[in-house]
Amino acid sequence: MTTRILLIILTFPLLFGSCLKDVNPSDSLTTGTITQTTQGMRQALNGAYALFKDHVEFNGTTDLNNMYLRQYFQMSDFASDDIVCAQTTTDPLYYSFSLNHTPTQTNSRYFWYISYKIINDVNTVIEAAEGVQNPDATMKQLIGECYFLRAFCHFNLAKFYARPYTQDPAAPGIILRTSSADPSSKARSTVAEVYASIIADAEKGAGLMAEQRGVQYASQEAAWALLSRAYLYKGNNDSTIYYSNKVINSNRFSLTDTTAFRTMFANAVGSRETILCVAFTTVDDYGKAGSIASMIYSDGNSGWGEEFASQSLRDTMSAYPQDVRWSYIVKNPEKKNGIETYYIMKFSGQGGSPTLSSPILFRLAEMYLNKAEAEAKAGNTAAALADVDMIRKNRGLQGALYNGQLPAGKTALQTVLKERRMELAFEGHRTFDVYRNKLNLDRTYWGYHLPGLKESDIDLSKKPAGYTNMVIAPDNKRVVYFIPIDEIQTNKLCAQNP
Repeated sequence: MTTRILLIILTFPLLFGSCLKDVNPSDSLTTGTITQTTQGMRQALNGAYALFKDHVEFNGTTDLNNMYLRQYFQMSDFASDDIVCAQTTTDPLYYSFSLNHTPTQTNSRYFWYISYKIINDVNTVIEAAEGVQNPDATMKQLIGECYFLRAFCHFNLAKFYARPYTQDPAAPGIILRTSSADPSSKARSTVAEVYASIIADAEKGAGLMAEQRGVQYASQEAAWALLSRAYLYKGNNDSTIYYSNKVINSNRFSLTDTTAFRTMFANAVGSRETILCVAFTTVDDYGKAGSIASMIYSDGNSGWGEEFASQSLRDTMSAYPQDVRWSYIVKNPEKKNGIETYYIMKFSGQGGSPTLSSPILFRLAEMYLNKAEAEAKAGNTAAALADVDMIRKNRGLQGALYNGQLPAGKTALQTVLKERRMELAFEGHRTFDVYRNKLNLDRTYWGYHLPGLKESDIDLSKKPAGYTNMVIAPDNKRVVYFIPIDEIQTNKLCAQNP
């Protein structure tokens, strides 16, 4: 498919925006349908968890490509410098590569919709729980999980649709939905107000949760991990360090060694490093039709395998071939247009399936890296490097530890961010790490994210010539997505992103 035809297909929905079906709030749960018992609350909450992995009907159809987690990872990582688009596609994920967003792109519209559906469902559970007298520890645990899920969904919405807090706390954020009785027409809160709500919900959830239901469910430590991440994005170093340490010192988790790391993502539920994951089973193995792995890996028949680990990321990792993190970057036996490409396997291998995993949302390595970044910004270089070395010595780099000494010409923050990139690659962090630190994202390497690419332009021996706008500044308007047209059409108080 030529680029010209592709652009026509991708912009086609804009001509018919006014004909799109209204998307109504979820009415699957009401306080009248939830019994005020532990069993009733648990069943309702399990339904909310399922929405992260189910293919839910949207706009009158059920699209197997529509899944919260598929959009969560693709909308973040495909816009980064870690994954390269190796061929043109009509899948809306192409908008993330090209940054040519529209208010009508299906992946963004679905992510907005399903996020608020989860929020609406947990709001309904919370409101039903208000009628329970003297709730026991189990009931409090379930209520706490609801507050966590609300905070988590609001936080992810803010990351995609609002400017980073560190750029402008007063900028328009997202629509806060903290009650099922909220009016359908509601203005966007500021970024600062959104973060205040996220932090309040996560703190309340942490205070309620005292039981362990397994890493496939929220826990007190998961709430602390969310607070660590939220405070890091907010730029509050002290609180980032405080909550990172609470998770680390809980002694519930440990960093995997070089052997266990190779199978950690295929064994997420059983890994000692996992704080929270979404548990998939063989029934949830969507294969080529809509799995997270389908676009970034194929064993020859299991997926499309059209996106790969970028040259930029591989160059960053090239100094240490013994680094066990290379085990998730696997050379494709077949070249793409004569180009050597490398598959990504962080979402493969569970039960031996190439398209099955239980995606990890929080893990212990991130807590060390959150803490290290905050320490670097606070001027505590020795502590930052010590935390980075905790990661490196568990990834096969015992002979390449920093031992308190910065690499020549590098700052502590640069050193930490490089480690974050290598450790957390493909897990939905990279774009936010770059832009919230007010850095440029350099994508001047070959790939179909480049405008006007032709087959004759393929030359991996040099950076492509004649292409512009591939170094993305943190204040670029396309760093964030448009508010989906469904919200704009039905909520006249919601302002669109420029």
